[in-house]
Amino acid sequence: MLRILLLFFAATLSLTVQAQPTSSPGQRTYCNPLNVDYGYTPIPNFAEAGKHRATADPVITLYKGEYYLFSTNQWGYWHSPDLYNWKFISRSFLRPEHKVYDDLCAPAVFVLGDTLLVYGSTQEKNFPIWMSTNLKANEWKPAVDPFQIGAWDPDFFLDTDGKLYLYWGSSNVYPLYGQQISRKTFQPIGERKEMFGLNDKQFGWQRFGEYLDNTFLDPFMEGAWMTKYKGQYYLQYGAPGTEFSGYADGVQVSDKPLGPFKPQPHNPFAYKPGGFARGAGHGNTFQDTYGNWWHLSTMVVSVKNNFERRLGLWPAGFDKEGVLYANTTFGDYPHYLPTGPEDHLKSRFAGWMLLNYQKPVQVSSTLGGYLPNYAVDESIRTYWSAATGNKGEYLQTDLGDLNTVHAIQINYADQDAQFLGKQPNIYHQYRLWHSLDGKKWKVLVDKSANKTDVPHEYIELPEPVRTRYLKLENVHMPTGKFAISGLRVFGKGSGATPEPVKGFVVLRTEKDKRSAWLKWTPTDNAYAYNIHVGISPDKLYNCIMVHGQNDYYFKGMDKDLPYYFTIEAINENGISSRIPVVTVK
Repeated sequence: MLRILLLFFAATLSLTVQAQPTSSPGQRTYCNPLNVDYGYTPIPNFAEAGKHRATADPVITLYKGEYYLFSTNQWGYWHSPDLYNWKFISRSFLRPEHKVYDDLCAPAVFVLGDTLLVYGSTQEKNFPIWMSTNLKANEWKPAVDPFQIGAWDPDFFLDTDGKLYLYWGSSNVYPLYGQQISRKTFQPIGERKEMFGLNDKQFGWQRFGEYLDNTFLDPFMEGAWMTKYKGQYYLQYGAPGTEFSGYADGVQVSDKPLGPFKPQPHNPFAYKPGGFARGAGHGNTFQDTYGNWWHLSTMVVSVKNNFERRLGLWPAGFDKEGVLYANTTFGDYPHYLPTGPEDHLKSRFAGWMLLNYQKPVQVSSTLGGYLPNYAVDESIRTYWSAATGNKGEYLQTDLGDLNTVHAIQINYADQDAQFLGKQPNIYHQYRLWHSLDGKKWKVLVDKSANKTDVPHEYIELPEPVRTRYLKLENVHMPTGKFAISGLRVFGKGSGATPEPVKGFVVLRTEKDKRSAWLKWTPTDNAYAYNIHVGISPDKLYNCIMVHGQNDYYFKGMDKDLPYYFTIEAINENGISSRIPVVTVK
């Protein structure tokens, strides 16, 4: 029997912003993937190839001046004053009658008046919508029990006129759906409506697969999220598959909350198919305490299971024509944290380059084929593993010359982990040494007494250091072997920046105008390239980082639109100037 708790919500529809939180002392930057204490997959058959950390489908909501982060199967949630330091609160939203593993899978999180509400994905009609006015104290009770719409990947949206809507859908057959919901009873009003589906024959980025080839499945559409901006409704969605580098968020726009919707020409708006950690799909768009827009989304690992994933945070916004964008350029390099109102069309990238891509390494031991150079190859999917998790195992990287180091990111890999589900009271301990000559060493960072779980540890040094060698020494692992998918050193090299790229051509034929072959002449002293692409010369909003090659198959275009391209070369010393924009019709 449906049981409704009568709620009294404050009359205001907007969230009251309290005192502005600031970043931690000395901490100006962050680096993707976000360094939160990710839980391990709780699903045994997802861990048959190895137990591993996993989450996805995130939502950040600003509530009473604090940021709250919910994501799939974490058995709780995080809060932060500054988008950098996240504190976990343990909480299960399942009850004994819920015979499922999925505890807040792809949750809907929304604010009504002074109350925050949460609802997890289900195909049944036996989940409550939970409510709280004191999240830090972990105080929750059902707002409605049970909610009468079984919705997978749900999103609740409160319009400025006070009307409440629900959007949902996760399928490679069915579209997204939308429906008005009563604010008083949480009962559906009217019938559900079809919002829209995918059209991969038109939009190349929507094709299924790592290579966008639709080889064995049709593409998936999921992860609805609604944002209203200047009277327009932006219904966002993830596609074509969460396990692929091209996982992205698209958007359609309407002047009504239930449509009809029309695709924004700039699509996908959140896109990161290259670099160390890839993917920018199924997330949410939110404002910080200064009014800046951000987009939070799912990043891909997909080694031990298709659903091995992490979280990424991108500066976002709406341009003067109302085009929604997310800025993923150098998206897994250090970026500045917000300190006030910002123009996110201007880069938040700190300008610190990667100093040790494919540079020489030395290690204490190696397990099987998990080779040392996998720790510096700029792929989160490959990793070096020591033979043990013992104290004293180490990884040493040679920058090749004296460089100025500003920050280090340590990305741990899950080799022979023993955990299922969220684990309390686990931690990493390490020391980071540096040396001018590889003989005399000084401690740069000492975390040998650390008691926190830091799977993607990011250290911004209080003062930059001139050095050549860095050594990461294990003190304690929470589980498994000492394994590193990326020891990434950021700063300023001592040489010349690359020359501009030469010989750049884009081959787009009539056979399939969703796709193009991009080619260019290798730049001698470059290790990577940024390809900037967009729907007009002044809207090159998407960026693809390519390492170690001088061509790229770009298969993400709308077959009916012209596209515009430019490219820049990258090395440890900086970035070349961009070439003149190339137009391809």
